Amino acid sequence: MTVKDEDPKVVEELFKAMQAGPDGEEALMALFHEDAVFTEPFSGQPKSHNGKAEIRASFQEMWHAPGPELNLVLDRVDLEGDNVRAEWTCTSDAFPTPMRGYDLFSLKGTRISRLEVVVTEMPPMGPPEA
Repeated sequence: MTVKDEDPKVVEELFKAMQAGPDGEEALMALFHEDAVFTEPFSGQPKSHNGKAEIRASFQEMWHAPGPELNLVLDRVDLEGDNVRAEWTCTSDAFPTPMRGYDLFSLKGTRISRLEVVVTEMPPMGPPEA
């Protein structure tokens, strides 16, 4: 399957829904295929969530115990063979420096079949050193 020029719009819609938090849940979930796989590193190591129900539960868990307010910016979207790569920057008053990374998307039609989040720059966490 070749990535179509309109596929980055799916990525833009995902970022818009994610930035909305719990209010964007239905819009977010509408972007995923029923048997999609979502892999994220936020528990300290990559963890996969298989199927729409597990993906929904993972986002609900993140929203249930929210951390500091985050601002997520989509920096760049590239087409790479059968994938879409989206580079992003996440800022927060709780971070001394921005968090950066990219997402790799595989699409079936206009829905996400696979989403992998990769963090490339993690801000230092914990109290500042003296």
